[in-house]
Amino acid sequence: MNDETEFHTGYVAIVGRPNVGKSTLLNRLVGQKVSITSRKAQTTRHQIRGILTEGKQQFVFVDTPGFQSKHKNALNRIMNRSVVQSLQAVDVVFFVIEAGRWGEADKAILELLPENVPVILVINKVDKLEDKDVTLLPFMQILDKEGKFAGIVPLSAAKGQATDELLKLAGRFLPVGEPLYEADDVTDRSERFLAAEFLREKLFRRLGDELPYGITVEIEKFELDGSLRRIAAAIIVDKAPHKAMVIGKSGETLKSVATEARLDMEKLFGAKVFLEVWVKVKSGWADDERALKSLGYE
Repeated sequence: MNDETEFHTGYVAIVGRPNVGKSTLLNRLVGQKVSITSRKAQTTRHQIRGILTEGKQQFVFVDTPGFQSKHKNALNRIMNRSVVQSLQAVDVVFFVIEAGRWGEADKAILELLPENVPVILVINKVDKLEDKDVTLLPFMQILDKEGKFAGIVPLSAAKGQATDELLKLAGRFLPVGEPLYEADDVTDRSERFLAAEFLREKLFRRLGDELPYGITVEIEKFELDGSLRRIAAAIIVDKAPHKAMVIGKSGETLKSVATEARLDMEKLFGAKVFLEVWVKVKSGWADDERALKSLGYE
């Protein structure tokens, strides 16, 4: 048990297969949208750190891409490396799964988890579980035999149910240490990075069913003019026909995506944003390691 007279701070990795709600959980824990979400796999492509300071504790949550076992291009290899690297120097792991679902993809991630770090099994989306009162406890008992977990917490990240319980449990494992960030910080990512992410989120939500995942965003200009942010962004697609899909009839799709992204930016930045967006074709970017590096994928 932590000594409440000393300050405790530590890193908490949030891992799991795609679409289990890792980014939704991060946003709920820090109380602001710092990681983008959609129902599509590969929405999260980078490590995102969210910061929560409460009393004498500071949590630095590391949201990771969903571990990808199906597709093997360069982008997915980089994202999988990001997941593995995030586990190298953390104090706690949140292993997030979906209520009622436990499969080979989850088991593969379990094999990656370090043995010397407390792992809390987070059963997300319990609000969507049918007959929860009947099925949840047996499900938890089955999973308890799968690994040596420091605790099992069923919750709903979307509705904020039982997230306080998760924090209370995780706080027991934070080591003594000075805060790494200011008390009001919520992420270590720059506004430039977040602007690209918010725009990509809107594209995934609007076009995820029609477009493959060969789409990304590059911020070509980010300038401060007083409190006004002037941002110029290029949406990069893999094939020429995708450009027309992103633009839409009479430019309506592109305009809608840009407007929704700008509103998210203004909410987080607390200031007005002037956003210019256009579309570029860069064939094969998702399987070109040099192109990926130039686009900020490490």
